Amino acid sequence: MPPTDTRPRAVLTIAGSDSGGGAGIQADLKTIAAHGLHGVCAITAITAQHTRGVTAVHVVPARMIEAQVEAVHDDFRLAAVKIGMLGTARSVRAVARALQALRGVPLVLDPVMIASSGARLLAADAVRALRERLFPLASVVTPNVPEAEFLLGIRIRDARSQDRAAERLRAAGAAAVLLKGGHLPGRGVRDLYLDAGGATAIRHARLARNGHGTGCTLAAALACRLARGERGADAARGAIDYVHGALWHATRPGRGAVDVLDHFRGDAVH
Repeated sequence: MPPTDTRPRAVLTIAGSDSGGGAGIQADLKTIAAHGLHGVCAITAITAQHTRGVTAVHVVPARMIEAQVEAVHDDFRLAAVKIGMLGTARSVRAVARALQALRGVPLVLDPVMIASSGARLLAADAVRALRERLFPLASVVTPNVPEAEFLLGIRIRDARSQDRAAERLRAAGAAAVLLKGGHLPGRGVRDLYLDAGGATAIRHARLARNGHGTGCTLAAALACRLARGERGADAARGAIDYVHGALWHATRPGRGAVDVLDHFRGDAVH
């Protein structure tokens, strides 16, 4: 019998760095640690930002992005991958190439396009590359409403149009879609999970918080749940509960009116 692999399970996050510590790689690694897994990363961009906005963005060269993915794949027991900010079409293509060696590993794609502050984080020519190169590799894509509208060129105003948008996103190639509903009106929030088995509406309370890094954290938490063997809507619901708890305990560490999640005081992740 082959020897048992005793290395701890690792989750790879491929995303941008947030110098303010609230989103991106920093949020992902805290989320992975909170789930009891080993976090490894490939940094796609370096952002200069704080709680009041993004002041500068430097995109990491494509070959360096690939080298980071290759390095961690060569040494760690990767159980899931989360993809966040990519920035350019060249970066998208580099990540797609690097991920060919990781087929079969659960992959959560968060199509980061616009920062909470409104700063554009994905070039226009990268949107097509994202859909063509990464959607077919994704176990789950996790757009919010503005991102889904941008990807599809439609308006999403209510639950019915949210349902239609999720179906169209899945038809674009992803195995499953978690379409977040926080931008839609209503006292509560309706997120929608859709896979081959059908649709599941996941409802939860709307918190009076101006959260920063919620999308990054949700995608990372979902990747962690998949790495631990959870599946489908149950994994999505667990990730949403985790974010809800982390947002409930959020603080304002900077001068801006932005709530940064407390990744280690959220709802239980066990």
